Amino acid sequence: MGDAEIIPIGTRGRPGRGQGSGKPSAASRSLAPAARKAAVRKERPAPRPEADDAAVTEPVEATEPEPREPADTTPPAKERAPAYADEQVPAGGIPAGDWLVAFQHAARELFGDQWEPQLARFLAFLRRRVTGDYVVDEYGFDQEVTERFFMAALRPIAQKWFRIEVRGVENIPAEGGALVVSNHSGTIPVDGLMTMVMVHDLTGRFLRPLGADLVFRMPVVSTLARKGGTTLACNEDAERMLRGGELVGVWPEGFKGIGKPYAERYKLQRFGRGGFVSAALRTQVPIIPLSVVGAEEIYPLVANLPSLARILGLPYIPITPLFPWLGPLGLVPLPSKWLLEFGEPIRTDEFDAGAAEDPMLVFNVTDEVRETIQSTLYSLLMQRQSVFR
Repeated sequence: MGDAEIIPIGTRGRPGRGQGSGKPSAASRSLAPAARKAAVRKERPAPRPEADDAAVTEPVEATEPEPREPADTTPPAKERAPAYADEQVPAGGIPAGDWLVAFQHAARELFGDQWEPQLARFLAFLRRRVTGDYVVDEYGFDQEVTERFFMAALRPIAQKWFRIEVRGVENIPAEGGALVVSNHSGTIPVDGLMTMVMVHDLTGRFLRPLGADLVFRMPVVSTLARKGGTTLACNEDAERMLRGGELVGVWPEGFKGIGKPYAERYKLQRFGRGGFVSAALRTQVPIIPLSVVGAEEIYPLVANLPSLARILGLPYIPITPLFPWLGPLGLVPLPSKWLLEFGEPIRTDEFDAGAAEDPMLVFNVTDEVRETIQSTLYSLLMQRQSVFR
């Protein structure tokens, strides 16, 4: 044992360190502090090489930096934020505030300064119509629709287009039943509508017209006529309304009156069998004659097509100087000047209860009403200076 050779561990029988090399192994080098610092420096980017040592060691004179203009840091117009919240405009639209201002201005121009209460009343009207909270009488008359829409639509025509002048309105009773009897003219029964408007505006009462059966056979017209207060021209309905205190209107000439040629203008046609007089006698209401001048000139009827009218089931097909030559434009009425005169009431309460059954008495009263209207027409025509003035 004393002669044995001592071999250091890890040298594989050879003196020295590592793998027999004179240099330290990689593992041992990584343990050294200097080796770690070198590794860190290797990871950092290498410094820019200097041109030469002289350039580094040569002293550099200190110079004043040149003044520079401050950089413009204002963002472009597209990127700059608005200065105020009011300037914010949604992309591709108009601000809601502008819409509201425009709506308020339009409403004020249309309805005046009191547009808000009017709008509230209109919305309340729509609510009642949707919920069914409105009243219609037994004849189908809708007072709210008639006053708010029909009268409002017809009133500008009566006042601005025909410039209607009314006389003798004091002869219409303020209350109670009465029968207004008028001449009929105009090719289209516009005179009845204008009379309804003027009576309502001047007295506050609704004129309830008696219409022909043709009116109630037309799909849309029949509904509008019922809502506007029109009732079928029969003695039963007429007497019921007169007893109920209504102001009833009748045009005894019928289609013969509105469809007569222009050459026969203002010449009254036959008044039928006097049924309206019988109704007035039975109900003991006054008869108020009405004469209308101006309606004959709105559609001057120069010709008729009776054969085609019979095929279509119409009383006549009018041909005027403008219709059908100008198409729909020919339906615009000419702006003639109108005169309406209500005559003195003809009392019927002075007759006996059975007077309505006396044909001669009915004929005499009918003839009296007709002559009163005809003489008033002649008088108004003499007073009229021009058709359109």
